[in-house]
Amino acid sequence: MRDILSNFPRVNLCHQPTALEEMPRLSEALGGPRLWIKRDDCTGLATGGNKTRKLEFLMAAALEANADIIVTQGAVQSNHVRQTAAAACKLGLDCHALLERRVPGKGDDYEQTGNVFFDQMFNTQIEFRPPGLNMNAEAQQVAEKLRSHGRTPYFIPGGGSNETGALGYVSSAQELLHQLWENKLTPKLIVLSTGSAGTHAGMVAGFHALDCDIPIMGISVRQPEDVQIDNVYKLAVKTAALLTDKPLSRDRVLVDDGYVGEGYGIPTDGTLAAINMVARNEGILLDPVYSGKGMAGLIGQIEGGQINSDGEVIFLHTGGAVSLFAYEDQFLAE
Repeated sequence: MRDILSNFPRVNLCHQPTALEEMPRLSEALGGPRLWIKRDDCTGLATGGNKTRKLEFLMAAALEANADIIVTQGAVQSNHVRQTAAAACKLGLDCHALLERRVPGKGDDYEQTGNVFFDQMFNTQIEFRPPGLNMNAEAQQVAEKLRSHGRTPYFIPGGGSNETGALGYVSSAQELLHQLWENKLTPKLIVLSTGSAGTHAGMVAGFHALDCDIPIMGISVRQPEDVQIDNVYKLAVKTAALLTDKPLSRDRVLVDDGYVGEGYGIPTDGTLAAINMVARNEGILLDPVYSGKGMAGLIGQIEGGQINSDGEVIFLHTGGAVSLFAYEDQFLAE
């Protein structure tokens, strides 16, 4: 298979290829189909996760810009901020992060454990922000302030979700297609969590550029279906344009918003049940913000008959189990 990313600047941060594993006990418990999981929770950097692939391209751009500090943003329990801070340490850069208090009703512990604890270990300069602000704009203002004080900042948007970051999931798409060929698999569907859009858009753009028509179903963790389709499609078009002249159809972007619940970072009963089900059948830890909701969507679609019991389905695990510590009270209550 040709490497469609060989001309893009990139740094080595990621353990890859990540494993593609079958989940026979979960498949049996659900009565089919044959389920597989792409282990992008095992990318290596600071316990791993999907953002590491994006950061290979984003941090290369930062180094080319001679940056000495990375500025980014996310929710309080941001997996992206944790991995960005770790990448900065690995490359000898500073990191300044804005954390949005996006999830309501959380106490002081929520801002001290899980990903935030790791952020502090990586010596991240942290500022908290109230909910509802334009967080990318807030972070860009901080970057300009740092520039005025003589620093050379490089701004990375939330989730690493621009066309440069999305190349990380073109990489994952390319890698997955090779694994499917090696294992003689012809899955009927890929399922993943879709949030800031970069992972979903990169996979769609990658499959498009590589002439693969396997559908990709995004389980929304935050936005309504029409908003998320629009977000993913716009970014997928920008990313695909870096790779091919072929037009990308909006029909390639599939989203199910039926598992969002009360909002971002608020796990539903189905989220908690899905996390426990995968843990107890496969020994795999999902997270309560992204992959848990994604798996709840996969399970819900199987149980609801949207996905029948035939064939093979692949779930993309985007990581984030570190944030389980910030939700311990909900699991104990269950």
